[in-house]
Amino acid sequence: MERCDPLTVLFDLFGVLARHQSEEGKDRLARTADAPAPAFWKAYWDLRAPYDRADVTASEYWRGVGGALGRDFDEERIAALVAADVASWSAVDATMVALVEGLAASGRRIALLSNIPEELAVHYEAHHPWLDDFHVRAFSCRIGHAKPEPGAYRWCQEALGVEAERILFVDDREENVRAAEALGMRGHVFTGASRLRESLARG
Repeated sequence: MERCDPLTVLFDLFGVLARHQSEEGKDRLARTADAPAPAFWKAYWDLRAPYDRADVTASEYWRGVGGALGRDFDEERIAALVAADVASWSAVDATMVALVEGLAASGRRIALLSNIPEELAVHYEAHHPWLDDFHVRAFSCRIGHAKPEPGAYRWCQEALGVEAERILFVDDREENVRAAEALGMRGHVFTGASRLRESLARG
């Protein structure tokens, strides 16, 4: 029987390899904006997708958030918000980083697809050399597409140069996994390293 090459693994970043925002980081952001948390987070997420795709700059994004809150953020406040935002997303999962490094060392092809603004992408590239292990890094701010938009997955497939069914997409959000599966990729809803290892062992 002909042996197939191992699946190429396409990883999400936040919620898989890196942590979601800490409560401390979220509190710092809302305090920096000087806004009630519920209203702040509604504006933050309602306006986030264009920022992640680089359709707007950081200044435009944060001015929009301020406008939704009835505030006029000046450049000093925006710089503080950008710094607090980056810090809130900066923690990584050491177990998963080790898993990625092991896959790379074994010769497995790995790639990364993340909804991430430019300022945060630059931070990760500067502080996490393990990102160099990925054959393809697809940051939404640089490819013009954000999950679960089909274009994000198609961009990755074309960059990897493999058939969709030979890609395993790993994300902690089910809607993102289902979007990848709709385009022919295999999917794994991430709940922890042990279950992912079992899935990889089968493929």
